[in-house]
Amino acid sequence: MTITGLRCTICDRVEPAASPAHTCPVCGPRGILDVEYDLSRVKLDLASDPRRDVRRYMPLLPLPPDARLTPLRVGGTPLVEVPELARALGIGRLWIKDDGRQPTASFKDRASFVGTARAVMHGKKAIAAASTGNAATSLAGLSASLGLDAHIFVPSTAPEAKVAQLLVYGARVFLVEADYDKTYDLCQEAVARFGWYDRSAAVNPYLVEGKKTCGHEIAEDLAATPPDWVSISVGDGCCFAGTWKGLSEMHALGILPRLPRMLGTQADGAAPLVHAFETGATDVTPVSASTVADSINVGNPRNPRKALRAARASHGALLSVSDEAILAMIPLLARASGVFGEPTGVAGLAGIKKAREQGLIGPRDSVVHVVTGSGLKDVRGAMKTVKIPGTIAPRIEAVEERLASM
Repeated sequence: MTITGLRCTICDRVEPAASPAHTCPVCGPRGILDVEYDLSRVKLDLASDPRRDVRRYMPLLPLPPDARLTPLRVGGTPLVEVPELARALGIGRLWIKDDGRQPTASFKDRASFVGTARAVMHGKKAIAAASTGNAATSLAGLSASLGLDAHIFVPSTAPEAKVAQLLVYGARVFLVEADYDKTYDLCQEAVARFGWYDRSAAVNPYLVEGKKTCGHEIAEDLAATPPDWVSISVGDGCCFAGTWKGLSEMHALGILPRLPRMLGTQADGAAPLVHAFETGATDVTPVSASTVADSINVGNPRNPRKALRAARASHGALLSVSDEAILAMIPLLARASGVFGEPTGVAGLAGIKKAREQGLIGPRDSVVHVVTGSGLKDVRGAMKTVKIPGTIAPRIEAVEERLASM
């Protein structure tokens, strides 16, 4: 590993690379640490590396070369250009990065790849996470592949499909009668009491390192034609900040000739980061969150500074959109590309549309949007966007009648 230290996002204090701390000992739980590397010592041999997953970027991850890794293939997800949707949104070019193709069907597998490996590295037998859904199912699946006990805390309102995944993977599930923020606090209390490894990307700095592989892949795939923007939905802000860090590393290594701007989208009913961005704040004021996009239904982001810094450093933006605008993007994306995204996964497309209408994104700009989760993760959300057909009799005449009415 080429880690040089862990820098506090509040006071800039640097902890040594070997420190067991996840947060700054001076600033406390809000003092999230950022893992720093000596990039001059990083050797990436991408041209001759046959692997098409996150293991291509092991020299940029906080894991030793001999780390025990999940046997599941994480990363290497497709990047699909969608000209029809680009025209519909009024932009020059649009690529969809489909992270619904991950082992558990969400972006969060990137973080769990690192989290489970580090749990094993530290001799832990059990690992825990609080989640609105995707981080939980990701941890459950990858833990099962390594024989780790997964303890999962999710709000009782989590979509049935995600709860089903948890139970099928054999996780120990705690359905909490509370919102995500209280669920997160309970998980943190349990981690402290029972000594489980903490998979939360909102507090464990190493988990964000797994998320940056999304930026690594975008940079490698589009090195010849760098996009003007990279779009992603935002809850705690870890995926957004991680993707920016991955892009920045690839630029520093000379692989990506120029950096894109970052566009982060929150739902109107859960937009504390947007408010902080617009007011120039460095931290968030918690809100009571409510949105159909369950994976970004976060009222008190625990890792806000990294997300705000990513938006500002990239000369990008954070904005919010309505639930109606989010849901409208599910069939629009699916019919233009064949990619089925859950509400959270398509929220950023509504953000692109809004940014274009505001003149923030230009008519010739190119954009990569990351679909962070499969639509099969939240069928309830998808069903709100379509009309269910009535039944027909088993006669060809009934087919003809239905065709005539379509």
